[in-house]
Amino acid sequence: MDKTQLMQFIAKQKTAFIASVDEQGYPVIRAMLAPRKIDGNGMYFSTNTSSNKVKQYTANDKACLYFYKRGKLKYQGVTVIGEMQVCTDQATKDKIWRFGDGLIYKHGVTDPDYCVLKFIGRSAQYYCDLSIETIEL
Repeated sequence: MDKTQLMQFIAKQKTAFIASVDEQGYPVIRAMLAPRKIDGNGMYFSTNTSSNKVKQYTANDKACLYFYKRGKLKYQGVTVIGEMQVCTDQATKDKIWRFGDGLIYKHGVTDPDYCVLKFIGRSAQYYCDLSIETIEL
């Protein structure tokens, strides 16, 4: 699998599992909606500025994402490691904003509790049929 195929696989998934590191050094995993945008090695997610994950990524930007597809006979999984940036600048927020977000963020795209997580992938491991393949990003 090459980088293009990897990103196409990720783009088709509906759920992303993201991992951060808490204040005690333990990994914390959460399920989130799939990335809103994929741009090269960058994947963008919307979230609350007040969330624990934002605090964790601000203190330690190390991150891991996991995506999978489970078929009847075939299981495919991708682990991507990299760094997560917390973006509060208006240009990035505008880029990721969707119409329905106003239901969650009452002050719209300028809501101070709305921010963007930008993940920059460094490498990935693709798993399928008892085989693991490493892809440098």
